[in-house]
Amino acid sequence: MDKIGFIGGGNMASAIIGGLVASGWEPSRITVADPNADQRHRLTSEHGVQTTDDVAGASAADIIVLAVKPQVISAVAKQMDADLSGKLILSIAAGVTIATLEGLFGPIAIARTMPNTPALLGLGATGLFANAHTTEAQRLAAQAIIEAFGICVSVEREDLLDAVTAVSGSGPAYYFLMIEEMIRAGTALGLRPEDARALTLQTALGAATMVTQGDAPEGLRARVTSPNGTTHAAIVSMQENGFGDVIAKAMTACRDRAVELGKG
Repeated sequence: MDKIGFIGGGNMASAIIGGLVASGWEPSRITVADPNADQRHRLTSEHGVQTTDDVAGASAADIIVLAVKPQVISAVAKQMDADLSGKLILSIAAGVTIATLEGLFGPIAIARTMPNTPALLGLGATGLFANAHTTEAQRLAAQAIIEAFGICVSVEREDLLDAVTAVSGSGPAYYFLMIEEMIRAGTALGLRPEDARALTLQTALGAATMVTQGDAPEGLRARVTSPNGTTHAAIVSMQENGFGDVIAKAMTACRDRAVELGKG
């Protein structure tokens, strides 16, 4: 898998390309097709990759990353290299199923992914599902590309990508909402808004960092929750008000909506 071609050079594609170059990929092995001349210039300036406005040129690569909006994939498919045998299609288009992609590109190796916005910072959490035409070498190549901008979790069934959407795809927004509400509550308790924000953000960063170091979240929570103490009072209030049910119902609603969009 010597060369990668990107169809679409937007923010997510740029994040992936940046991760690939930082991890050792030679820019000369990467070609990006994008209709926007300014975007092509930016990609060349920032990453040193080759750019073109010709979709067919980028699709001559061994791995083709579909980084365009779902509604234009059908039009893009008509512009691609007619012979895609032996190539790997790696799609980051939300909601576009393997069946749809196989209908457009034929019975070739296709890996479908569900990345999230922290990928723009190299902190992505992405789910991956590959079809039956994908070899193990191709699947590992797709995984390596994804791991250039975060972590990759391979799932056994395509429908589990809808669960990935509920956990990590939409997950950043859940934390943003929690942060919003903590800042609002801290301000209501008397703190200056800027102080409530600084304390909340650092607390979120510190908590996430502690969990990533290996300890289970329930263990960490127990460690800081003294019986009848201040944290205990807050945790009991959350649990009595159905905090767990709120999260579960929200993620189920997210999963169900992902299923609906996939059918559409």
